[in-house]
Amino acid sequence: MLSDLVTFLNGPAFSLGALSASRAESLGAVLGVWMVLLNLRVNPAAWPLAIASSLLYLLVFWDARLYGDASLQILFVIVAFWGWWQWLRGKQADGSTLVVRHLGARGRAGALLAFALLWPAIGLLLARQTDTDVPWWDAFPTAGSVVAQVLLARKYVENWPGWLVVNVVAVGLFAYKGLWLTVGLYALFALLAVAGWRAWAQRAAVNV
Repeated sequence: MLSDLVTFLNGPAFSLGALSASRAESLGAVLGVWMVLLNLRVNPAAWPLAIASSLLYLLVFWDARLYGDASLQILFVIVAFWGWWQWLRGKQADGSTLVVRHLGARGRAGALLAFALLWPAIGLLLARQTDTDVPWWDAFPTAGSVVAQVLLARKYVENWPGWLVVNVVAVGLFAYKGLWLTVGLYALFALLAVAGWRAWAQRAAVNV
């Protein structure tokens, strides 16, 4: 039954010249946009949408041999459950309710260091253990997404510039793979990341 569902979701949703997409890619794109719009408003309902979208894109990326991005969707599901709980029940270091805020200098350095360690580690793993033809390119948005997702779950403004970089790099990667609907989706995500950065920076200023 599960295999039948996977086959159905991997089936074509539409084909218009060079533009085509599976049912999983089409539905995942719609849910992804909805999710980001809710994130802009700091609405916890974004997290169940993130879980559903990630499961759909797991199928899309695996079929395209983007194993780093495919594996990332599993991590996204796990982090999404944690992020959902954080937005509903999370506390700051002083025990107060979790609010939108900026990372300090040490936090920013830690986020950059985490990315600097994750990128080569994931790239090396993909290069040695999979048949992907773009291990390092695939590893870059994978590593960046892990860091950005954790920052998003803890309501740090800096998740948005992280997503902006990830989305811009991912646009080129998905274009190379011919995932044109996803190219458009991630280009939209890049624009929404700019909007989210501004909106959350304003919220953080109020919360100071």
